[in-house]
This record gives sequence, structure tokens and C-alpha cells, in this order.
Amino acid sequence: MRLNHRHHHLISLLLYSAPAPFSSTLFPVPKRPAAIVSAVASFFSTTMAPSAPEDASHNAALLSSSGVGGAVSSVAQKSRVTIIGSGNWGSVASKLIASNTIKLASFHDEVRMWVFEEKLPSGEKLTEVINRTNENVKYLPGIKLGKNVVADPDLENAVRDANMLVFVTPHQFMEGICKRLVGKVKEGSQAISLIKGMEVKMEGPCMISSLISEQLGVNCCVLMGANIANEIAVEKFSEATVGYRENREIAEKWVQLFNTPYFMVTAVQDVEGVELCGTLKNVVALAAGFVDGLEMGNNTKAAIMRIGLREMRAFSKILFPTVKDNTFFESCGVADLITTCLGGRNRRVAEAFAKSGGKRSFDELEAEMLQGQKLQGVSTAREVYEVLSNRGWLELFPLFAAVHEISSGRLPPSAIVEYGEHKPNFSAVEGAAQYFSS
Repeated sequence: MRLNHRHHHLISLLLYSAPAPFSSTLFPVPKRPAAIVSAVASFFSTTMAPSAPEDASHNAALLSSSGVGGAVSSVAQKSRVTIIGSGNWGSVASKLIASNTIKLASFHDEVRMWVFEEKLPSGEKLTEVINRTNENVKYLPGIKLGKNVVADPDLENAVRDANMLVFVTPHQFMEGICKRLVGKVKEGSQAISLIKGMEVKMEGPCMISSLISEQLGVNCCVLMGANIANEIAVEKFSEATVGYRENREIAEKWVQLFNTPYFMVTAVQDVEGVELCGTLKNVVALAAGFVDGLEMGNNTKAAIMRIGLREMRAFSKILFPTVKDNTFFESCGVADLITTCLGGRNRRVAEAFAKSGGKRSFDELEAEMLQGQKLQGVSTAREVYEVLSNRGWLELFPLFAAVHEISSGRLPPSAIVEYGEHKPNFSAVEGAAQYFSS
């Protein structure tokens, strides 16, 4: 059966608030947190019925994804998965997916991972080392990816036989990647984006999922959540959210592909809401980093996070009125915002930037601190600023505006709280006040 939100909540209550006699008599409690989560999830799977009847198409999707009842489903053929990207998060995604494809009869075991070829200090090629050691020694050292993961430096070859494409690269590279893949992707393929960011074009902002769909002619879901890659790599419990448009069956297939006992995935019908949460939280994380670097304290940081969440919601709903309020309470929303503002790379580098008084550039700090990984927050802040400036909305989003002006050197880091004297100017957009109200 499929665990719903009520079950997830009950699992949390059992793990953190149940008395010891209850937890020990209901099921044996393993010592490892991931094993605890697995045991509780297993208990609910075998003892609780679904909270509501499932429709026929949903049941068919689950049967197909588990390799059962192929005759009753149109999705009977085995799917092949390719991951486009091999950085820190891309490598973790490959580990998650590979652990499932080898168990699910509806998927081919092998998972291809496109790797932008690099030479390591030893002189060896990164792909060769990954395939020999089963480890991405540069971006995820010490973690085995799964013996069914195959690194491939040839983008076109990597996607040739795949019908499920997972995009997980820095967003600034996506337009070039999509251009290279035009005409190379199998007809009827499905895609999912784990990418935080947007493209700003003359006609307005373009979400990465839309870029993929428009250029490659494929349906594209998204996956976002409170996901610090290194923690998931060592199997610490985490959650994520899949956003989909219309096809619940495809959404469930993505859920099955990513879901593990330590990585719990749910689906919501709100692609833009899920994707914008994952995109905009990096801008707020920069603001949180500035506060930390200036040692302004937890009260100030909490205030910045709250204001940031308010601007995230308003920006999303003004651009896409179909965005749902409930999405902001999923893992992709407030949970991801909290995690990123406490421990993400954007916060960490922004803290160093503020400690230097803004004298060291983000490019310099990124190169020094991230060992080849890329920041998303600075470029996203610039792109958001372009949207606000082009539409005359700067006064409506003072935090977003201040983050870019600080990042680009126009304002000192201390301006992150000084902006608070300026309330959002609701007259900038007709009806905007409703999007800032609780």
C-alpha cells in the first residue's frame, strides 16, 4: 500500500514521542535511525489500509511499477533510466535510483549517469574511476553508488535507450544541454527535474521543467525537498516532493523510483509551486548566510526566514495563480527553506561573504569552498531581480531585491536588515496584498 501524509505524521509521532514500552512491544526497535524508519514504515504498510479508495488508473500504475499485473496496464515494458548530471546531488540521486531499479521488475537494472568528463589530479578520467571504483571520488567521496550505475561521458549515448530522464545539473547549463539533446531523446520519454533555478527570457521567466518540455517535447515532473545531499548519501532520514501536472500514474512511477526507507517521497499536483519553492529558497538562504556572517543572532535569522517564505509564496502565486498554498507546507516548501537556511552551501558561502565585509567575490569563495560544485542562489537572485525590475515589482519584494544588490556589491551585507524599514508596496501590482496575507 502507499503511505499517505497521515501515515508519515504518525510515523514521526511514533519515532519521537511514543513511550519506550509502546515502541518496543509494537515492533522491535533497531539501533540505526534509518532502520527505525524502515521498521515503522513496514509496520504501517502491512497493518493499515489506505485512507481512501484508489482509482483504477492509480492501481494500474502501482502494479506496473512493481512489475505485477503488466497485462492490465499500458506501462508494461521495462523502463530505462538515465541521470543527466553527476555532481554531489546527481551522484546521490543515482544511488537512490540504482537501489530501486535493481529490485523493481518494471525497470532495467542498469542506470546510466552522464558525467561531464574531468581529469583528476592522478591523471585518470573521472568516468573511468567511477566505473572502476563505483564511487564519484570528486563529488561524493566515500559513498558507493551501486554496481548497476554506469558513468558515461557521451551525453547522446547516455540517453539513447532511456525513456526516463533525470535532470540534475546546475541550472545555468540546462539550455545548452537541451539543445544538444534535441532529436536525440526517445519518443514518449518522461523527464523529471531536480534542478533549482530559472531562465529569464525577454518574454519572462521560464522554469527549468518548462524549458525541458518545450525543447525536448517530453512531459517533465519535478522533485524538490529538504535534501542536503551528503546526509541522504549516508542514509539519514529525509523527505522530498514530486510535482506533476496531470498524469498521476507517471508521478507514482517517479515516486517508486526515488522512494526508499530513508528517503520518503510524496506527489502533489503543482509543478510550478514545487519548482519555485526549490528555486527561491536559495535566495532566502543567502540572506540567512548574511545574517550569520554578521552575527546578528537567531531572532534576526528567524525573521528573515519568515519574510523570505512570505515573498516566496507571493512571487510564486503572482507569476502562476494556480500555485497551491498547501505546497508550501510540503517538504519542498518550508522544510527545504529551513534546511537550506541552516546547513546548505548557499548559506555557508554567504556567511563567508558577509564576514569579509563583501570584499571577497562569490566566484572566489565558490572556487575555494565548494571544490567544483556550483552555487545556485547568486544566479537565481540575479534572475529574480531581473523579473522584478522588468515588471516594476522591486518595491513589492524588498528582501529579494536586497539579496541581489548585496550579492552584486551594490549594498553592504548589513543592508539585509536595513531593508526592513521598507514595507512591500502593494500598489506595485493590483491585488498583490492578497498574496502576502496569511
